[in-house]
Amino acid sequence: MRVLVLGARGMLGTDLLDEWRSDELIPAGSAEADLRDAPQVEALVEHSCPDWIVVAAAYTDVDGCERDPERAFAVNAGGVAHVARAAARCAARVFLVGTDYVFDGRGTKPYETDDPVAPLNVYGLSKARGEEALRENHSAWCIGRTSWLFGTHGPSFPRKILLAAETRPELQVVNDQLGSPTYTRDLARAIRDLVRMEARGVVHITNEGACSWYDFAREILARSGRGAVPVRAISTDQSARPARRPNYSVLSPASLHRFGLRTRPWQEALGAFLAEAKP
Repeated sequence: MRVLVLGARGMLGTDLLDEWRSDELIPAGSAEADLRDAPQVEALVEHSCPDWIVVAAAYTDVDGCERDPERAFAVNAGGVAHVARAAARCAARVFLVGTDYVFDGRGTKPYETDDPVAPLNVYGLSKARGEEALRENHSAWCIGRTSWLFGTHGPSFPRKILLAAETRPELQVVNDQLGSPTYTRDLARAIRDLVRMEARGVVHITNEGACSWYDFAREILARSGRGAVPVRAISTDQSARPARRPNYSVLSPASLHRFGLRTRPWQEALGAFLAEAKP
């Protein structure tokens, strides 16, 4: 099987290439094709002749999307439309990496795949439009929504916390947003397995369990031997970020379980990350 990986040099894309060894993977980044440029995307897909295209490329800077919505929609919605049309022409299937931020966070139980989307920010809205573009332009697709990604091949919340612990006397971390931290290696393995199963529809993929950013920070410090560093809980309003975040964006694992797949608890995945991240 030939798999074209878009966003292959990103945090998730790098782990996809590392975890997916038994099929023929074709790595591609913006140097090979800018998703905003339809002719470039068409040429890449036509030349690659893939069986599947994994769209791990996106503009994921949540606050950056708020400041530059034109870029957000051009990449996360328009770019997906270009991929979907090119894939349909060569009969390739598409796996799109989605986000928990398509939900408004007003729920109190884990979101199922058929719950209505209602994004609070430009990033979430652009990703929701990307899902719509895939549905409208292709019939053979799978959308894997995930959340709170962290990995060793790019900037992530654990790295930010560990760096701050070295330079600040006290950390301030939001305590009123709940979600599921997801290790990119575990996500990569799930994507690989779903593609091999010819999965269709929407699937929610995160590590098991949920926490607040505050809980996540405390666990990072404890597992890295820095548990004595003081952490103060603050509210989302106190954090004063440009983009609104959902207060609750936990994704139900039921759709993943239906494929016979499970992920490890986020605490266990964090331990694996810290072991891998050590110099």
